[in-house]
Amino acid sequence: MLVGHYSTALLAHQKFPKGTLLYFLIASQLQDLLWFTFHLLDLEVTGPSDVFNTTLQSMSVDMLYSHDLLPQIIWVVIIFLMGKFLFKNTKVGLLGAGLVVGHFVLDLFSGHPHHVFGAESQNIALGLYASNPFLAIGIEAIFTLGVLWYYFGQETKNGIQRTSKNKASIIGLFVFGIVFMLSIATTSFRDLFGIPEFDLGFNSNIPTLILTYIGMILYLNYFVPKFEVEKQL
Repeated sequence: MLVGHYSTALLAHQKFPKGTLLYFLIASQLQDLLWFTFHLLDLEVTGPSDVFNTTLQSMSVDMLYSHDLLPQIIWVVIIFLMGKFLFKNTKVGLLGAGLVVGHFVLDLFSGHPHHVFGAESQNIALGLYASNPFLAIGIEAIFTLGVLWYYFGQETKNGIQRTSKNKASIIGLFVFGIVFMLSIATTSFRDLFGIPEFDLGFNSNIPTLILTYIGMILYLNYFVPKFEVEKQL
């Protein structure tokens, strides 16, 4: 998943605002952020290397350390300890750990193949990005819609009134994410826009993903709490 994970961070922050939204956003996407790091360390090399040739269906990566089952124990413990000691609150750490677990579980239904530990071990995920990317995106869209519907509904119950512009800004990011994934599900940007072949000389796929993920984290971290500033004014 992509945007679906971000939606879980919004719920976590709503239920327990003592933890910062930025912490919950990072926790919700920890495995993907680790994936990018391990790629740069040549531990989880991702293909295709050319971002213009990439589709969800053609992307290949052995997510041994970031997404396989056994390493999740380490990532859950790290996020728990970060939450517990940074915010001096056990509940924040537990909620952050829950987001890491949730990322893993959601990816089993909508994502790349996941194994117990290594490609030779038991495959435990549906791997729909490769076998049926449109179904994977459909699952993510339905999940995200449900979470956002509940999130905004709870805000209304709690007396939080966002401007229509602010709400549209938040929802718009999730719509962008789903549309973006649909656009590259089975057809690359090169085929879609007729981009000629050329060699950039480096792996352009991962840097693009890093900028996308960081951009989305910063975007939500700015717009989601913005109503609080407006309310104070």
